[in-house]
Amino acid sequence: MNSPSCAVVSAAYFPPVEYFMAAAMTGRLLIESRESYIKQSYRNRCRIYACDGVLSLTVPVSVPDAARTMDSVVVDYSRPWRLQHERAIMSAYGTSAFFEYYRDDILPVLDSCPERLLDLDVMLTEKLTGLLGIRCEISCTDSYVETYGPDFLDIRYALHPKKTVPEIFRNRYRPYYQVFSERFGFIPGLSALDLLFNEGPDAFSYLM
Repeated sequence: MNSPSCAVVSAAYFPPVEYFMAAAMTGRLLIESRESYIKQSYRNRCRIYACDGVLSLTVPVSVPDAARTMDSVVVDYSRPWRLQHERAIMSAYGTSAFFEYYRDDILPVLDSCPERLLDLDVMLTEKLTGLLGIRCEISCTDSYVETYGPDFLDIRYALHPKKTVPEIFRNRYRPYYQVFSERFGFIPGLSALDLLFNEGPDAFSYLM
């Protein structure tokens, strides 16, 4: 059987490492934009490795009653979440080997303040894909498709903050250095920020 030529993923805020494993595997990401918005998912949150263990960062959003599709969700900038997230990221990774090298590429994306959550997620996915050295075509769906064929790796609902890492990615994980690993050990399934700030240019080899 041929390997999938495209990975179908949900939109995600600072996506987890598995998204970029899928991008490296297939060379193409198709981001779902027409599904019904799902709360408490990676669509508006990410997980980083902080001094007390896993820390979730959540983007506050507004969901219009009329639509409720992912491409209609609006980011709520009335609360100071951007500053809180930037401080949390700096606290978690300020001592990592490559934080200073990449910070000025990443944090300005938050400061650009796109109106829609989908646009913020896509911008961050594109930025991280480039920084990780992955050559990948990224696009969004035009309509909702419930089931994709065998040429597609459909992981839209397989990745969730409350679920374990799917088996297809579990065997690809191997421990890499994490700032607080001496306290809590290696933690898989975090935002790709964790891999990038700790591994830098070697992140590409890890994903491949």
